[in-house]
Amino acid sequence: MFGGTGFLGRRIAEWLAGAGNDVRVGARHPERATFHPGPGRIEAVRADVSDEASVARAVKDSAWVVNTVGHYVEKRGATFGTIHGQGALNVARQAKRAGAERLIHVSGLGADSASDSPYVRARGIGERLVGEAFESVTILRPSAIFGPDDYFLNRIAGMARRSPVLPLFGRGLTRLQPVFVENVAETCLKVLTDSATRCRVYELGGPRIYAYKDLVRLVAERIGKRPAAVPVPFPVWDMLAVAMTLLPESPLTRDQVKLMKRDNVVSERAWTLIDLDIRPVPLEEVLVDCIGSRPETS
Repeated sequence: MFGGTGFLGRRIAEWLAGAGNDVRVGARHPERATFHPGPGRIEAVRADVSDEASVARAVKDSAWVVNTVGHYVEKRGATFGTIHGQGALNVARQAKRAGAERLIHVSGLGADSASDSPYVRARGIGERLVGEAFESVTILRPSAIFGPDDYFLNRIAGMARRSPVLPLFGRGLTRLQPVFVENVAETCLKVLTDSATRCRVYELGGPRIYAYKDLVRLVAERIGKRPAAVPVPFPVWDMLAVAMTLLPESPLTRDQVKLMKRDNVVSERAWTLIDLDIRPVPLEEVLVDCIGSRPETS
Protein backbone atom coordinates (compact mmCIF):
# COMPACT_ATOMS: atom_id res chain seq x y z
CA MET A 1 0.00 0.00 0.00
CA PHE A 2 1.02 3.62 -0.50
CA GLY A 3 0.66 6.41 2.04
CA GLY A 4 0.84 3.80 4.79
CA THR A 5 2.94 5.96 7.11
CA GLY A 6 0.37 8.77 7.25
CA PHE A 7 -2.47 9.32 9.71
CA LEU A 8 -5.01 7.25 7.76
CA GLY A 9 -2.65 4.90 5.95
CA ARG A 10 -1.03 3.70 9.17
CA ARG A 11 -4.41 2.66 10.59
CA ILE A 12 -5.35 0.88 7.35
CA ALA A 13 -2.06 -1.05 7.41
CA GLU A 14 -2.70 -2.06 11.01
CA TRP A 15 -6.27 -3.19 10.27
CA LEU A 16 -5.05 -5.32 7.36
CA ALA A 17 -2.23 -6.83 9.42
CA GLY A 18 -4.62 -7.34 12.32
CA ALA A 19 -6.71 -9.57 10.05
CA GLY A 20 -3.65 -11.70 9.35
CA ASN A 21 -2.51 -10.14 6.07
CA ASP A 22 1.12 -9.36 5.30
CA VAL A 23 1.36 -5.70 4.30
CA ARG A 24 4.09 -4.00 2.29
CA VAL A 25 4.05 -0.23 2.80
CA GLY A 26 5.65 1.90 0.11
CA ALA A 27 6.98 5.16 1.59
CA ARG A 28 9.49 7.86 0.71
CA HIS A 29 10.99 7.51 4.20
CA PRO A 30 10.44 3.90 5.30
CA GLU A 31 12.89 4.34 8.18
CA ARG A 32 10.31 6.60 9.87
CA ALA A 33 7.54 4.01 9.76
CA THR A 34 6.16 2.71 13.07
CA PHE A 35 3.22 0.34 13.46
CA HIS A 36 1.47 -1.58 16.21
CA PRO A 37 2.18 -5.28 15.79
CA GLY A 38 -0.50 -7.66 14.52
CA PRO A 39 -0.85 -11.26 13.33
CA GLY A 40 0.23 -10.15 9.85
CA ARG A 41 3.65 -8.68 9.06
CA ILE A 42 4.08 -5.01 8.05
CA GLU A 43 7.15 -4.24 5.94
CA ALA A 44 8.10 -0.70 4.92
CA VAL A 45 9.97 -0.28 1.63
CA ARG A 46 11.22 2.78 -0.23
CA ALA A 47 8.78 3.99 -2.89
CA ASP A 48 7.39 7.24 -4.27
CA VAL A 49 4.16 7.40 -6.31
CA SER A 50 5.79 9.94 -8.64
CA ASP A 51 8.49 7.38 -9.48
CA GLU A 52 6.76 4.61 -11.42
CA ALA A 53 9.74 2.25 -11.24
CA SER A 54 9.66 2.32 -7.43
CA VAL A 55 5.88 1.77 -7.53
CA ALA A 56 6.40 -1.31 -9.70
CA ARG A 57 8.87 -2.76 -7.21
CA ALA A 58 6.55 -2.08 -4.27
CA VAL A 59 3.48 -3.79 -5.78
CA LYS A 60 5.31 -6.87 -7.08
CA ASP A 61 3.42 -10.08 -6.19
CA SER A 62 0.68 -8.11 -4.38
CA ALA A 63 -2.89 -9.43 -4.43
CA TRP A 64 -4.31 -6.15 -3.10
CA VAL A 65 -3.12 -2.56 -3.57
CA VAL A 66 -4.30 0.44 -1.55
CA ASN A 67 -3.37 4.05 -2.35
CA THR A 68 -3.99 6.62 0.39
CA VAL A 69 -1.40 9.20 -0.73
CA GLY A 70 -2.71 12.74 -0.62
CA HIS A 71 -1.62 16.32 0.05
CA TYR A 72 -3.67 19.37 1.05
CA VAL A 73 -0.81 21.78 0.39
CA GLU A 74 1.30 21.86 -2.77
CA LYS A 75 5.05 21.80 -2.39
CA ARG A 76 7.94 21.90 -4.83
CA GLY A 77 7.87 18.63 -6.76
CA ALA A 78 4.63 17.55 -5.07
CA THR A 79 1.80 19.41 -6.79
CA PHE A 80 -1.78 18.23 -6.69
CA GLY A 81 -1.41 17.08 -10.28
CA THR A 82 1.72 15.02 -9.67
CA ILE A 83 0.36 13.34 -6.53
CA HIS A 84 -3.40 13.00 -7.05
CA GLY A 85 -3.23 12.73 -10.84
CA GLN A 86 -0.06 11.19 -12.25
CA GLY A 87 0.91 9.53 -8.98
CA ALA A 88 -2.47 7.84 -8.68
CA LEU A 89 -2.21 6.71 -12.30
CA ASN A 90 1.23 5.23 -11.66
CA VAL A 91 -0.15 3.14 -8.80
CA ALA A 92 -3.18 1.94 -10.77
CA ARG A 93 -1.16 1.12 -13.87
CA GLN A 94 1.46 -0.86 -11.96
CA ALA A 95 -1.17 -2.66 -9.89
CA LYS A 96 -2.75 -3.82 -13.14
CA ARG A 97 0.59 -4.94 -14.59
CA ALA A 98 1.43 -6.81 -11.38
CA GLY A 99 -1.81 -8.78 -11.65
CA ALA A 100 -3.34 -7.42 -8.45
CA GLU A 101 -6.88 -8.64 -7.84
CA ARG A 102 -8.10 -5.50 -6.09
CA LEU A 103 -7.25 -1.80 -5.96
CA ILE A 104 -8.59 0.73 -3.47
CA HIS A 105 -8.04 4.37 -4.33
CA VAL A 106 -8.68 6.82 -1.48
CA SER A 107 -9.89 10.14 -2.86
CA GLY A 108 -11.99 12.79 -1.12
CA LEU A 109 -15.61 13.78 -0.72
CA GLY A 110 -16.69 16.14 -3.49
CA ALA A 111 -13.92 15.15 -5.94
CA ASP A 112 -14.76 16.83 -9.26
CA SER A 113 -12.57 17.14 -12.35
CA ALA A 114 -14.48 20.31 -13.34
CA SER A 115 -14.00 22.12 -10.01
CA ASP A 116 -12.35 25.54 -9.79
CA SER A 117 -10.43 24.26 -6.76
CA PRO A 118 -7.07 22.80 -7.87
CA TYR A 119 -7.19 20.25 -5.05
CA VAL A 120 -10.74 19.05 -5.77
CA ARG A 121 -10.09 19.08 -9.53
CA ALA A 122 -6.92 16.98 -9.17
CA ARG A 123 -8.81 14.50 -7.01
CA GLY A 124 -11.48 14.19 -9.70
CA ILE A 125 -8.92 13.80 -12.48
CA GLY A 126 -7.12 11.17 -10.41
CA GLU A 127 -10.32 9.14 -10.03
CA ARG A 128 -10.84 9.19 -13.79
CA LEU A 129 -7.27 8.18 -14.58
CA VAL A 130 -7.33 5.36 -12.04
CA GLY A 131 -10.64 4.06 -13.36
CA GLU A 132 -9.25 3.97 -16.90
CA ALA A 133 -6.13 2.08 -15.81
CA PHE A 134 -7.77 -0.38 -13.38
CA GLU A 135 -11.39 -0.94 -14.37
CA SER A 136 -12.54 -2.71 -11.19
CA VAL A 137 -11.08 -0.15 -8.77
CA THR A 138 -13.06 0.72 -5.65
CA ILE A 139 -12.91 4.41 -4.76
CA LEU A 140 -13.34 5.71 -1.22
CA ARG A 141 -14.27 9.35 -0.66
CA PRO A 142 -13.97 10.20 3.03
CA SER A 143 -15.05 13.49 4.53
CA ALA A 144 -12.72 15.22 7.02
CA ILE A 145 -11.15 12.40 9.06
CA PHE A 146 -10.83 12.62 12.83
CA GLY A 147 -9.06 10.45 15.37
CA PRO A 148 -6.28 10.57 17.99
CA ASP A 149 -3.49 12.93 16.87
CA ASP A 150 -5.46 14.10 13.83
CA TYR A 151 -4.80 17.43 12.13
CA PHE A 152 -8.47 18.37 11.72
CA LEU A 153 -9.76 18.59 15.32
CA ASN A 154 -6.42 19.22 16.98
CA ARG A 155 -5.84 22.34 14.92
CA ILE A 156 -9.13 23.77 16.20
CA ALA A 157 -8.30 22.70 19.76
CA GLY A 158 -4.84 24.23 19.52
CA MET A 159 -6.24 27.58 18.45
CA ALA A 160 -8.85 27.47 21.22
CA ARG A 161 -6.16 26.82 23.84
CA ARG A 162 -4.00 29.72 22.65
CA SER A 163 -6.48 32.44 21.84
CA PRO A 164 -9.64 33.96 23.36
CA VAL A 165 -10.92 34.55 19.81
CA LEU A 166 -11.54 32.01 17.05
CA PRO A 167 -12.14 33.37 13.54
CA LEU A 168 -14.83 31.57 11.55
CA PHE A 169 -14.81 30.97 7.82
CA GLY A 170 -17.62 33.28 6.73
CA ARG A 171 -20.45 32.92 9.22
CA GLY A 172 -19.36 29.40 10.08
CA LEU A 173 -22.30 27.81 8.26
CA THR A 174 -20.36 25.45 5.99
CA ARG A 175 -21.61 21.91 6.68
CA LEU A 176 -19.16 19.11 7.47
CA GLN A 177 -19.69 15.40 8.11
CA PRO A 178 -16.44 14.22 9.76
CA VAL A 179 -15.71 10.48 9.80
CA PHE A 180 -13.76 8.43 12.36
CA VAL A 181 -10.39 7.15 11.11
CA GLU A 182 -11.14 3.63 12.38
CA ASN A 183 -14.33 3.56 10.30
CA VAL A 184 -12.35 4.39 7.16
CA ALA A 185 -9.70 1.76 7.94
CA GLU A 186 -12.35 -0.89 8.56
CA THR A 187 -13.98 0.07 5.26
CA CYS A 188 -10.75 -0.79 3.42
CA LEU A 189 -10.62 -4.25 4.96
CA LYS A 190 -14.30 -4.96 4.27
CA VAL A 191 -14.08 -3.73 0.68
CA LEU A 192 -11.03 -5.86 -0.07
CA THR A 193 -12.70 -9.00 1.25
CA ASP A 194 -15.99 -8.48 -0.60
CA SER A 195 -15.92 -8.86 -4.39
CA ALA A 196 -19.33 -7.17 -4.68
CA THR A 197 -17.64 -3.84 -3.88
CA ARG A 198 -15.68 -3.78 -7.13
CA CYS A 199 -16.28 -0.74 -9.36
CA ARG A 200 -18.13 1.14 -6.62
CA VAL A 201 -17.57 4.58 -5.12
CA TYR A 202 -18.17 4.82 -1.37
CA GLU A 203 -18.72 8.17 0.33
CA LEU A 204 -17.67 8.02 3.97
CA GLY A 205 -19.10 10.37 6.55
CA GLY A 206 -20.01 10.22 10.21
CA PRO A 207 -23.54 9.95 11.63
CA ARG A 208 -23.97 13.69 12.12
CA ILE A 209 -23.60 16.83 10.01
CA TYR A 210 -22.24 19.94 11.73
CA ALA A 211 -22.12 23.59 10.83
CA TYR A 212 -18.48 24.63 11.17
CA LYS A 213 -19.28 27.08 13.98
CA ASP A 214 -20.99 24.32 15.98
CA LEU A 215 -18.01 22.03 15.50
CA VAL A 216 -15.66 24.77 16.75
CA ARG A 217 -17.86 25.34 19.79
CA LEU A 218 -18.03 21.61 20.57
CA VAL A 219 -14.24 21.20 20.47
CA ALA A 220 -13.63 24.32 22.56
CA GLU A 221 -16.13 23.31 25.22
CA ARG A 222 -14.62 19.84 25.49
CA ILE A 223 -11.25 21.33 26.50
CA GLY A 224 -12.87 23.79 28.90
CA LYS A 225 -12.52 26.89 26.73
CA ARG A 226 -15.07 29.46 25.61
CA PRO A 227 -13.38 31.61 22.95
CA ALA A 228 -15.42 34.16 21.08
CA ALA A 229 -16.25 32.84 17.61
CA VAL A 230 -15.94 35.79 15.23
CA PRO A 231 -17.33 35.63 11.65
CA VAL A 232 -14.76 36.68 9.04
CA PRO A 233 -15.98 37.26 5.46
CA PHE A 234 -14.53 34.97 2.83
CA PRO A 235 -13.02 37.86 0.79
CA VAL A 236 -10.86 38.62 3.85
CA TRP A 237 -9.75 34.98 4.02
CA ASP A 238 -8.94 35.11 0.30
CA MET A 239 -6.71 38.15 0.82
CA LEU A 240 -4.99 36.56 3.83
CA ALA A 241 -4.30 33.38 1.85
CA VAL A 242 -2.74 35.37 -0.99
CA ALA A 243 -0.54 37.28 1.45
CA MET A 244 0.56 34.07 3.16
CA THR A 245 1.87 32.60 -0.08
CA LEU A 246 4.95 34.77 0.57
CA LEU A 247 5.79 32.70 3.65
CA PRO A 248 8.11 29.66 3.38
CA GLU A 249 5.50 27.45 5.10
CA SER A 250 2.08 29.01 4.63
CA PRO A 251 -0.47 28.09 7.35
CA LEU A 252 -3.29 28.93 4.95
CA THR A 253 -3.70 28.51 1.20
CA ARG A 254 -6.21 29.86 -1.30
CA ASP A 255 -7.35 26.32 -2.00
CA GLN A 256 -8.07 25.66 1.67
CA VAL A 257 -10.29 28.74 1.72
CA LYS A 258 -12.11 27.48 -1.38
CA LEU A 259 -12.76 24.15 0.33
CA MET A 260 -14.37 25.92 3.29
CA LYS A 261 -16.83 27.68 0.99
CA ARG A 262 -18.49 24.36 0.09
CA ASP A 263 -20.45 21.85 2.16
CA ASN A 264 -18.60 18.56 2.60
CA VAL A 265 -21.31 15.95 3.17
CA VAL A 266 -22.24 12.54 1.79
CA SER A 267 -24.60 12.67 -1.19
CA GLU A 268 -28.08 11.22 -0.86
CA ARG A 269 -27.75 8.13 -3.09
CA ALA A 270 -24.13 7.20 -2.38
CA TRP A 271 -22.80 3.87 -1.15
CA THR A 272 -21.87 4.48 2.49
CA LEU A 273 -20.61 2.86 5.68
CA ILE A 274 -24.11 1.57 6.36
CA ASP A 275 -24.02 -0.48 3.15
CA LEU A 276 -20.94 -2.25 4.54
CA ASP A 277 -22.61 -2.88 7.93
CA ILE A 278 -20.16 -0.51 9.61
CA ARG A 279 -21.49 1.62 12.47
CA PRO A 280 -20.44 5.26 11.99
CA VAL A 281 -18.84 6.35 15.25
CA PRO A 282 -20.14 9.72 16.53
CA LEU A 283 -17.47 12.37 17.03
CA GLU A 284 -18.70 13.05 20.58
CA GLU A 285 -18.05 9.42 21.52
CA VAL A 286 -14.28 9.64 20.96
CA LEU A 287 -13.59 13.37 21.15
CA VAL A 288 -11.69 13.09 24.46
CA ASP A 289 -9.37 10.52 22.91
CA CYS A 290 -8.76 12.83 19.95
CA ILE A 291 -8.02 16.13 21.67
CA GLY A 292 -7.90 15.51 25.42
CA SER A 293 -10.45 16.53 28.01
CA ARG A 294 -11.23 19.51 30.16
CA PRO A 295 -8.28 20.78 32.18
CA GLU A 296 -8.23 19.77 35.86
CA THR A 297 -9.45 22.37 38.32
CA SER A 298 -8.32 22.73 41.92
